[in-house]
Amino acid sequence: MRPGVAAVAAVREVDAMAGSAWVSKVSRLLGAFHNTKQVTRGFAGGVQTVTLIPGDGIGPEISASVMKIFDAAKIVDGVVQSIKLITEGASKRIAEFAFEYARNNHRSNVTAVHKANIMRMSDGLFLQKCREVAENCKDIKFNEMYLDTVCLNMVQDPSQFDVLVMPNLYGDILSDLCAGLIGGLGVTPSGNIGANGVAIFESVHGTAPDIAGKDMANPTALLLTKIEAACFATIKDGKSLTKDLGGNSKCSDFTEEICRRVKDLD
Repeated sequence: MRPGVAAVAAVREVDAMAGSAWVSKVSRLLGAFHNTKQVTRGFAGGVQTVTLIPGDGIGPEISASVMKIFDAAKIVDGVVQSIKLITEGASKRIAEFAFEYARNNHRSNVTAVHKANIMRMSDGLFLQKCREVAENCKDIKFNEMYLDTVCLNMVQDPSQFDVLVMPNLYGDILSDLCAGLIGGLGVTPSGNIGANGVAIFESVHGTAPDIAGKDMANPTALLLTKIEAACFATIKDGKSLTKDLGGNSKCSDFTEEICRRVKDLD
């Protein structure tokens, strides 16, 4: 579904609630380089897999080229090879989204999370685009940090972070770590924001089939996600906006419209 709405960013906010041991506010942006296709071919018993990441130039011609590379590589039995593709266009878009999000939500700092010291070409390209976007956003502080260092510092003092932007795999890992700091996946909502204004909202956690039908699940993440979806839809509609958003509606009108949309989402 994410590729269907041309998802630019998967956004997951992590905010400690009253009663939590953590009182910091940590908001994370997950780069929406979601997998659209896995191309796998075996040769002499070996397996090679490539993850195609949405962006400029990704298409059937890339898939065909990857197949040729696999054939030529002659990977032997017991060896697995994986190719990581990151595009300039997708990297730039997620970086721009991060800075725009920070500005619109009164955040002061964007951190690019990467492993360009190891993956010099792929993560290096991602980091390069983040730096270029940062040059045009001088009102927002920018810094960059290795993924492993972020994990260490996040556990020690999450309050030092504000907005983080990173490729999909790193965000998948780090978002769960952040969720663990505030009570788990049951209190963490998320939204997949598309370039065309369409968004998909969902909880971070899975379906938990082992407790299905037992009236045991924590609904917080789903409720927060639903409220986020209602707010997003109200603002996009534009008919009940307060003055600061470019409209003429009262606070009560705006609130009532959000409540109505929450009910409509049932």
